[in-house]
Amino acid sequence: MISKKNFAKVSATLGAVALGVSATATAANADTIYTVQSGDTLSGISYKFAKDNSMVNDLAKKNNIQDINKIYVGQKLIIKSDGEIQEYNAQNAANANVADNNTQATQQQAAQPQQAQSQASQSYTSNASGSEAAAKAWIAARESGGNYGATNGQYIGKYQLSASYLNGDYSAANQERVADQYVASRYGSWQNAQAHWQANGWY
Repeated sequence: MISKKNFAKVSATLGAVALGVSATATAANADTIYTVQSGDTLSGISYKFAKDNSMVNDLAKKNNIQDINKIYVGQKLIIKSDGEIQEYNAQNAANANVADNNTQATQQQAAQPQQAQSQASQSYTSNASGSEAAAKAWIAARESGGNYGATNGQYIGKYQLSASYLNGDYSAANQERVADQYVASRYGSWQNAQAHWQANGWY
């Protein structure tokens, strides 16, 4: 049986091995940022960490979830190494001794883009304003908490774009540019993309 404290270490090692990357575990008492995946439920998340449903009410309460049967893909939760649950926000994430559930393989992936940034155009100004900018910010908050360095498998950055769309340039400017292009070509507007996200849990 795996203890809660060792869950992050085992997940990191297994995740890295599954990707064909050799990785070593970090601190034994690492906190976890859990990103809700398609098919997740609060009881399922509770079972992953506590091996029972004991965390369901705390997960809902600390993350302002009104209906325990409704969570969203991309929603983030901080689960402390001692089993404490905190709402995911920039301050809590910065203060946590964090091992993201996307683990060290993606941290290594995120380090590689720094080299590509030197080749990238460093400035881009989005044309989104008003309600379009609000819809864009809403999606970024749900996808990554507004973090340009966020990774989830092949999905990178603030808007969780496929690495193939970004062509090795993970700079903030390129993420903004590609996100605008993607949304314009697929949905026509950020408001339409937001409506799709609200209906389906992704965009």
